[in-house]
Amino acid sequence: MAAKFRGEYRHTIDKKGRMSIPAKFREGLGERFVFSKGPDHCLMAYPLEEWERIEDRVYHNENFTKAAGRSFVRQMFSSAGDGEIDAMGRVLVPAPLREYAGFDDKMDVVVLGVANRLEIWAAERWAAYCEENAEDMDISAGMELFEI
Repeated sequence: MAAKFRGEYRHTIDKKGRMSIPAKFREGLGERFVFSKGPDHCLMAYPLEEWERIEDRVYHNENFTKAAGRSFVRQMFSSAGDGEIDAMGRVLVPAPLREYAGFDDKMDVVVLGVANRLEIWAAERWAAYCEENAEDMDISAGMELFEI
């Protein structure tokens, strides 16, 4: 069964580019997982099994060879990097992904559990996103969309 993630946690990136993965997420993420670029300059972290499902879905999709599909595939998969949790529950975020997400040394980050993945945001960027999208983040619209 695929891991399900939920919750919001705050951590810090250290000067070596490492951050703690919230203890609640470690088991579901697994010892080895995959980082990738996400929308809105966040990072995504997928359990390896979930990442492989995504690769299969993309590879077998008819849009795989179309121009827009090729562009997406290049961005999604060329930016992917392996993640590994150390004995202290930390991961090294690859430098190109830290740059994409705007992470600096000793920066506060927000780790979100978003169903099948984690999203990792620079704390200031997450706050700005929430403020800019407050209307779209009204939970009642989502409840209606998903018939909850």
